[in-house]
Amino acid sequence: MTIRLLLADDQELIRTALRALLDLEDDFRVVADVGRGDQVVDAAREHRPDVALLDIEMPGLDGLAAAAVLAEQLPDCRVVMLTTFGRSGYLRRAMEAGAVGFVVKDAPAEVLADAIRRVAAGERVVDPELAAATLAAGASPLTARERDVLNASRSGAGVAEIAGKLYLSEGTVRNYASSAIAKTGTRNRTEALRVADERGWL
Repeated sequence: MTIRLLLADDQELIRTALRALLDLEDDFRVVADVGRGDQVVDAAREHRPDVALLDIEMPGLDGLAAAAVLAEQLPDCRVVMLTTFGRSGYLRRAMEAGAVGFVVKDAPAEVLADAIRRVAAGERVVDPELAAATLAAGASPLTARERDVLNASRSGAGVAEIAGKLYLSEGTVRNYASSAIAKTGTRNRTEALRVADERGWL
């Protein structure tokens, strides 16, 4: 049986290398590759892959959001998140989005190939060390709005700019930021953003 694959990664070099690597396997066929998250669903509809390999950080739509749409609209396409970041928060969010596999990009080629075959056969595949770390870390303590405020502050935006971007009052932005700072055990928004990023909460 040939396993039809869709690749989504915004780095062309990585995507091309992955395609070449996977095409070496007799039972794999890469039917589509895209460089943006908002191209994933259309490509999946057109090419009907069995497995989609999605990077987490992509323009247009991140891989987690794309995975959620695929799970809802094309449930026969099984999703493997392929990421540089083996963060426990990312794993939890990927599973919540409907992904059934999670592989870090520095894994050996045979590990990725095995994960694809197992996922195509109906299994869930997650690195055991990462799974253990995810259980130990627990769920993200941040609310959706606290995440929004931290994400909006990435460019160094001030409270007024964040408020305008999120259609919130400045007082509300300050409250969400203070809450996020407290939950991350940090001293300011910049530190809270860094810690939340490191833990895969954003």
